[in-house]
Amino acid sequence: MKRLIDVGIAILLLVLLLPLLLLLPLLIRLESKGSPFFIQRRVGIDGKVFRMFKFRSMVADAEKIGPHYSSKTDKRITRVGRVLRKTSLDELPQLVNVLLGDMSLVGPRPDVPQQQNDYSVSDWKLRTSVRPGITGLAQATLRSSATAAERTKLDLEYVNNISVAMDLRILGLTVRQVLGKGGY
Repeated sequence: MKRLIDVGIAILLLVLLLPLLLLLPLLIRLESKGSPFFIQRRVGIDGKVFRMFKFRSMVADAEKIGPHYSSKTDKRITRVGRVLRKTSLDELPQLVNVLLGDMSLVGPRPDVPQQQNDYSVSDWKLRTSVRPGITGLAQATLRSSATAAERTKLDLEYVNNISVAMDLRILGLTVRQVLGKGGY
């Protein structure tokens, strides 16, 4: 049921947002050279590594000049990128990851492979027992202010209590977060 809902909503959003999906790459390219997309290796269900798509919000090759995480004051973030992050529009290409089966609409955010070292073996196994999501319990409740420990706790709480009702609640909370305070 969860997969059917994911695919249905992803297709609907891709169709409804098509004009925006065509405009955003142009705006990104007008501000900075390089691909308008950021493609990064992330860890999915059962530890399978996949290519996650995003609209690029940083300068080209940002991962070569800084860490795998960023902050509100990160100089690598472009002007267009700040808007994309605040509105979460940079995440829209992940709807394609949902269609490909690499991601779900809701689940723990996918980590980069290096982050496996931040977990115990049992927590990592539990965390990767579900498809990662475009949004998750941590993003829906704490947004960008969550610490790594808080994100881990909420990700594991989600995995232990996964349900369609919880997914719908998280989607509603995420919309409220994005429209309310946005990201950074």
